[in-house]
Amino acid sequence: MCNLRLKAPTTVVAGYFRLFVNRRAYTLQSNRPHPESDRHYYYRPKDKKTGQGLSLTLDTIRRHLEGEITIGLYSINPATQCSKWVAIDADYEDALADLHKLSFCLGQDGVESGLERSRRGGHLWIFMAEPLPARDCRIYVCGLALRLGIPVKGGRQREGVEVFPKHDALKPGR
Repeated sequence: MCNLRLKAPTTVVAGYFRLFVNRRAYTLQSNRPHPESDRHYYYRPKDKKTGQGLSLTLDTIRRHLEGEITIGLYSINPATQCSKWVAIDADYEDALADLHKLSFCLGQDGVESGLERSRRGGHLWIFMAEPLPARDCRIYVCGLALRLGIPVKGGRQREGVEVFPKHDALKPGR
């Protein structure tokens, strides 16, 4: 088996940063699954000397794009309470059908979206021309899902779409 990895071009790394990064904090997926749950968990990487959270770098993004590591990015910029994107995550039976319904209705509103399949369902991505308040993004997407009869995960609802940004705003210091 060949372990040849393609190098991510600098322009692709910079483009990824511009498109996805709302702030420099990030999470890193564990290398090995948890022995009891067999799930990979995400954690906030820290500097071993200071204990401070590490800041996202272009090299970290490059390593992610090349498949060496898996990172998670936060959807809200704490300085503005805005997001550059909305991600709708659906991991349940008939998830793709629900994402197609959402995509169609978004299109009717003039909002372009991109569907990405995942192992258990899929993700629907919306990229804004300019960052928008997280609260407004959530109200719009959650409201649309509920009007279509698509459950939104949270509270007592255990199954349904998850909407990122996950919060309307970040509390100070978060």
